[in-house]
Amino acid sequence: MGLFLVLEALERGLLQCVEALKNGLIQGAIYALVALGYTMVYGILMLINFAHGEVVMVGAYTAVVTLAGCAGSGLLESAGLAACLALALTASMAVCGLYGLALERVAYRPLRHAPPLAPLISAIGMSIVLQNFVALTKGSAPLTIPAYVPEWAGNWDAPAVGSPVRVTWGEVTIVAVCVAVMAGLWAFVQCTRLGKAMRATSQDKVMAGLVGIPIDRVIAATFFIGSVLAAVAGLLQASYTTQVTYTLGFLAGLKAFTAAVLGGIGNIPGAMVGGILLGVAESLGILAFGAEYKELYAFLVLLLVLIVRPRGLMGERVAEKV
Repeated sequence: MGLFLVLEALERGLLQCVEALKNGLIQGAIYALVALGYTMVYGILMLINFAHGEVVMVGAYTAVVTLAGCAGSGLLESAGLAACLALALTASMAVCGLYGLALERVAYRPLRHAPPLAPLISAIGMSIVLQNFVALTKGSAPLTIPAYVPEWAGNWDAPAVGSPVRVTWGEVTIVAVCVAVMAGLWAFVQCTRLGKAMRATSQDKVMAGLVGIPIDRVIAATFFIGSVLAAVAGLLQASYTTQVTYTLGFLAGLKAFTAAVLGGIGNIPGAMVGGILLGVAESLGILAFGAEYKELYAFLVLLLVLIVRPRGLMGERVAEKV
């Protein structure tokens, strides 16, 4: 009888660990998408875009409002949830992309040759502006997807894999989209003309300009692409938690920045790895010590990595100049 109870407890603990790993993988994949925006901008400008988290929040709000419009207009019933999600993603990417271009043009380009502290203060200021703009226009109360889209739970939360560990179609979709976007970004940076121009600009902006690369356009494109990734992450985060608030971008941005540093700031594969590891560490921390200190676990991991390996697990992206 005692052995049976021990085995039952071990099985229950193992299932809880698997569930925690699943949750950590999903949340970590979203962190990785946001971290890519940080690391792309840093790789070219050596600038931490602290307003990037608020772009994620804007993307999440745009997606939820679009879904609400689909539900209210009857488009959800006629076209289906997948079509409305695609529409919400398109709207979110367009809005966030324009926000990214505006941020680069208004807040960062005029300060490109200023002392390093000036663009940092500008980034923090833009973060505060965006957060308060959404709070004033949309209110401080959370927006919940099921409240706007009643059919959500019946489709998104349908189980793809049943017991002993439940995996929904929504969770499968989140991981699949994150993997596809990260793989697509890597291929884009490595194989396309613009991707090569971005890599050349990150190594030496002066020499890149001398060989005919339009530096301003490349930097603007980097902000645009990073903001589009933030839009995808915002939609996925809203889909995963089923609600958004105007403070969503603050914590998402801090954790994504932590993930970027964890993997190696400026290192695109490092941002991917760092985001996933951070999500898993956070989920396992919740399992072991409870959710009361959820926000603490990510920063404990960051502190440990900075002590043991200050340049991140995969090394900071540093241009080699000859």
